[in-house]
Amino acid sequence: MKTISILGSTGSIGTQTLEIIKNFPEKFKLIGISAGTNISLLKKQIESFQPRYAAVLLEKNAKECELFIRKKGLSTQIVVGEEGLNFIASQKQDLLIAAIVGTASLNPVYKAIIAGTPIGLACKEILVAAGTFFTTLAKEKKVPILPIDSEHAAIKQCLAGINEDKNQYSKLILTASGGPFWNTPQEEFKHINLKKALNHPNWSMGNKITIDSATLINKLLEVIEASILFDLSLDLKSI
Repeated sequence: MKTISILGSTGSIGTQTLEIIKNFPEKFKLIGISAGTNISLLKKQIESFQPRYAAVLLEKNAKECELFIRKKGLSTQIVVGEEGLNFIASQKQDLLIAAIVGTASLNPVYKAIIAGTPIGLACKEILVAAGTFFTTLAKEKKVPILPIDSEHAAIKQCLAGINEDKNQYSKLILTASGGPFWNTPQEEFKHINLKKALNHPNWSMGNKITIDSATLINKLLEVIEASILFDLSLDLKSI
């Protein structure tokens, strides 16, 4: 049985990971989860999966969750803030899923690598902010960093067929889903507003990622992430 913690369990990647754990209870055991502001969903996850630990951002949310746990007769321990995330990441386990938007997972991922825990990486900002540091540290500790984001996970699976031999391919190409302005004529771009930019045709995401998608900033971050993950030079002229 594999032991897993999920940092960002109430987000899209987190909830999908929990679905897998739910469908294969004989294969996976949940050690820790965390949430930012979606405390109502976190409480449901605590009740359903009964992890050892759950991290919340604020002390007031910790008290709310502790009261809920007592009422339900559960044994999950609540931890708070960055220290809480670091605590969960430092536990002995088989995989840490890093799925918090932004750089909030920097310290926890560092703690997990030091502890020898493989990383399931779903937040590209970690590698954009400190990629070389983390990949070097992971090699030293012999800890795999496994991309979960769709494009990078697909690339890694493709490259597995050639043992990621860089001599067998010349370039990697990341596609874009199109976003809300895929078919928008250039002359209409001056009329774009926030509401239109947040209307992604394919995915329901948080506001930040949706805006980053509409402006293609998200794709630029993914290109940087891919160059670090797969140790390739970055061709800025082709972006």
